[in-house]
Amino acid sequence: MQRDITVSFVVTEDTEDGGWTASAALTPDAFANGEGETREAAIEDLKAALVALADVVGIPEQLVVTLEED
Repeated sequence: MQRDITVSFVVTEDTEDGGWTASAALTPDAFANGEGETREAAIEDLKAALVALADVVGIPEQLVVTLEED
């Protein structure tokens, strides 16, 4: 069964090495990281890490909230 989930993430450029890192929390206690030579590569690596992490900790429940913008 396939299921899409939405995960907030942070991407930062490593100014020393010139690479990129991406990190996200799948649950409050389960974190994943990705890295790559480009921003896109770091995000793709993070996606793979999140899939592997979900196999271990399970897929988190999600709550969708609709916000009105002014």
